[in-house]
Amino acid sequence: MPGLDTPLTPLRFLERAAQVHPAKTAVIDGDRRLTYREFAAAVTRTAQALRASGLAVGDRAAFLGTNSAELLIAHYAVPLAGGVLVPLNTRLSAPEIAYICDHSGASLLFGDPDLLRGLGSVELASVTEVITVPLQDGSETALAGTTSYTAFLDRGTDTALPWEVADENTVITLNYTSGTTGRPKGVMYTHRGAYLNSLGEVHHQGFGADTVYLWTLPMFHCNGWCTTWALTAASGTHVCLRAVRGPDIWRLIDSCGVDHLAGAPTVLSAIATAAEAHELSHPLTIVTAGAPPSPTIISAIHQLRATVVHVYGLTESYGPYAVCETQPAWADLDGEALSRNMARQGVGMLTSDRLRVVRDAAGASGELADVADDGVEMGEIVMRGNSVMKGYYRDDAGTADAFRGGWFRTGDLGVMHADGYVQLLDRSKDVVVSGGENISTIEVEQALASHPAVADVAVVGVPDERWGERPKAFVVLAPGRNATEAELLAHVKSRIASYKAPRTVEFIIDLPKTSTGKIRKNELRSLEWEGRAARIN
Repeated sequence: MPGLDTPLTPLRFLERAAQVHPAKTAVIDGDRRLTYREFAAAVTRTAQALRASGLAVGDRAAFLGTNSAELLIAHYAVPLAGGVLVPLNTRLSAPEIAYICDHSGASLLFGDPDLLRGLGSVELASVTEVITVPLQDGSETALAGTTSYTAFLDRGTDTALPWEVADENTVITLNYTSGTTGRPKGVMYTHRGAYLNSLGEVHHQGFGADTVYLWTLPMFHCNGWCTTWALTAASGTHVCLRAVRGPDIWRLIDSCGVDHLAGAPTVLSAIATAAEAHELSHPLTIVTAGAPPSPTIISAIHQLRATVVHVYGLTESYGPYAVCETQPAWADLDGEALSRNMARQGVGMLTSDRLRVVRDAAGASGELADVADDGVEMGEIVMRGNSVMKGYYRDDAGTADAFRGGWFRTGDLGVMHADGYVQLLDRSKDVVVSGGENISTIEVEQALASHPAVADVAVVGVPDERWGERPKAFVVLAPGRNATEAELLAHVKSRIASYKAPRTVEFIIDLPKTSTGKIRKNELRSLEWEGRAARIN
């Protein structure tokens, strides 16, 4: 007898919310308000316009924009039309944007007018049409060679489309990594994975129909850790924030009754240090990831009566895979000890499998062998399950390598504590997590090495109170050549996105190396991270 299962898809979340809470406020974007009925109607019309614009099943549509109602709508409209959404990091350079559009094969590109202007004359080979997204006040800016959003929507109809997919394992979005040893990789998220990860977010963040969520986290970053779908599953209210500034965060917390937000440690810093900061009159949960917040920042947030939740994940795991769940006994710990425990990456989420920390060498049976749960022996963190990507787009070899041993190899090094909590100690993939964004140290090193005065260079992550960590460069100058820090930084910024550039350059005589010539980055990091609970490259 055939079963009655239906394919899982986060599209169902919006269908249900519009049915159960049609008049409830779903989206706040400046002065604009959308109820769930209006949200669903906007998604339907946008999906029909996408189809009328030539988007076929499996085609890719890219979006270059800050947090807005339009980007949120795109998270539903593109898959409803049968396509795949490609969210673009707004901080990337024009050549980087062009590469991702070309690699993904995106035929349509939506973008904020200022960001589209920043692309200049870069060639977008696969893109057949560029659509300009309205400003927050709803006004539109005419850009030569682009289509206005209104003209685009005029192609659509209000004819309903089914909120379903034929196969839950089809791709819903392509999210690109920062690129560590080469070009960025396209990480494939499926409808099933997005659905299940979203439900995990609902549980662990405590979302409900009364939740008011402030978008301090970029929607382009792992689809906002799947919160673009998770909050809708709970029928909560999305409050869009296009630029993350302390005063604006506090204004919206107070005026909209925001009780949930998420972001990197820099967001916590902006909240804690803003002149408008004050003790909260209602609960506020702040979810953070990346480099653990400093004890100073955590203490400041707690003094405001907010709660901090630390999660861990990667682009390849739909965002958060693990959560550091607090234990009752922690309430008796002093500030430093509490911060140490909260800085751990924790345990797998409800919809994830468990986290493991494994040794380099396999066990006698050929299976991956776990490290001792002593908080000392270091190994590689691995994960698997519904919250792990389908694979890398157009990269079978990269996918096979990442899935060695039947688990996803994160490349992150950590330890397992006796209580089953994992703690991240280092990143073997040479990625700096600064302000929530991944920065490849190899990419920065290559940019610096292209300067004629640079003979050798190494870039590592160093602690930063605001950003969690930031890149620092150690440079050996070529014999007879001179260069200033300002000159080298300008050189780097002319080649890669400016946010990836080191904040400081230290000139040294020689770099510490192994007998085989490999740079000992651990020695460069050791002094910078001395006294810290975690060393994250």
